[in-house]
Amino acid sequence: MARVCIIDDKDVMRDSLTDILTVAGHEVTAFGEPSQALAAISPTRFDVVISDLKMPGMDGIEVLRSLRTRSVDTPFVLMTAYATVPNAVEAMRLGAFDYIQKPFEADAIGLVVERAVAMGRLRGENEALRQSLRDLEGPAELVGSSRVMRAVRAQVDRVARSTATVLIQGESGTGKELVARAIHAASNRSSRPLLCVNCAALSANLLESELFGHERGAFTGADKMRKGRFELADGGTLLLDEISEVSVPVQAKLLRVLQEREFERVGSSVTQYVDVRVIVTTNRDLADWVARRRFREDLFFRVSVLPVTLPPLRDRREDIPELVDYFLRRIARREGGEPRKIAARAISVLENYHWPGNVRELENICERAVVLCQDEQIDAPLIEPWLSSGFGAEQGGRSLRPGHMMEDMERALIEQTLVRFNGHREKTAKALGIGVRTLGMKLKAWREEAAAVAAAAAMAQQEARRAS
Repeated sequence: MARVCIIDDKDVMRDSLTDILTVAGHEVTAFGEPSQALAAISPTRFDVVISDLKMPGMDGIEVLRSLRTRSVDTPFVLMTAYATVPNAVEAMRLGAFDYIQKPFEADAIGLVVERAVAMGRLRGENEALRQSLRDLEGPAELVGSSRVMRAVRAQVDRVARSTATVLIQGESGTGKELVARAIHAASNRSSRPLLCVNCAALSANLLESELFGHERGAFTGADKMRKGRFELADGGTLLLDEISEVSVPVQAKLLRVLQEREFERVGSSVTQYVDVRVIVTTNRDLADWVARRRFREDLFFRVSVLPVTLPPLRDRREDIPELVDYFLRRIARREGGEPRKIAARAISVLENYHWPGNVRELENICERAVVLCQDEQIDAPLIEPWLSSGFGAEQGGRSLRPGHMMEDMERALIEQTLVRFNGHREKTAKALGIGVRTLGMKLKAWREEAAAVAAAAAMAQQEARRAS
């Protein structure tokens, strides 16, 4: 049984809907005046709201807009005998669950109500699960009292008030996704979804379908229509992680949706309209990527409206004791029991390490220490081997000396880790805290770059021979 609110100024339609849904076992409350309905609707009183579109004084879209302004997220169904594309688009943009045209069959409205109620309950269960996880581990925080981290937190507070696109830049492991979540949580979209897409983990075709959705039969294996992340994030925030790895053709489609807030699903000619705040992250220098013609210049200007740069851990070593304390307390909450103690000598060792993996590597070290420590407190002899193994300053091949470009250091770190694990990609990816697909794509890119350099060198030699 569901609690249904009906809003319709026509007595006959109001009574007919009440009878249909009451017979179906639902508890129905009907209103002839939208203002009376708005006064009675609260976030928890009804499971679904059904409203007519054309009503005197206030139409159905205005009712929906008023409810969303008050953060009432109850599934909303709009019904009308005057179906037009603009009305449907506006209703869906504001978050209407469905749009049904009069006249309709009793079974049809019953099915719509059942689907709306199921969706509302699923949303509630998901939120309860997310809250349980938050209670278990505690909220993730931007930890650190250093000057640079205070500046980052102040910048997060400022950009959260805007709806403009945010570009978060920083080395791998600095906490870019954490900053994106902090921006979303502090924005006026915090009650709406935050969805994440790892752009580096998907091929161009799969990424296009993931972002924009597809119609049934659009390609082999597309056995049903699927909404993309832009549609699912409507009204909320979409995080595009590692945007530098997006292919140029998909970049063109991203540019359009960022500029016009519209797109088509793969295999469809119907334009979809969305209201999504986009946050992108990258561990690369996008300006350099533009110069190399691997990233569109117009898209670069579009995504970098509000840039946020995260410092590497080696540039804020004074935050390490605070971060270690935070991770040890967080692990203790998750596992149960008291937080592990750590010796001053161990902290000193951590402060003098160069941290190529940044905060993520520090968190992994803390996790490992809690599990493997057999003494009363974590001490330096336990963690020192983990800091030097596989990440030394000189281990054959490239070196990781300070002053190198971040891309060179990343490549050196990956090559050294591959050597350590005898070329085993899964073990290498796990040790680095990245996906196997991401590792494979990086290796492929380096091979292609090396091939291009070799081809250019060969061509230069040929030109030199012709000239001589």
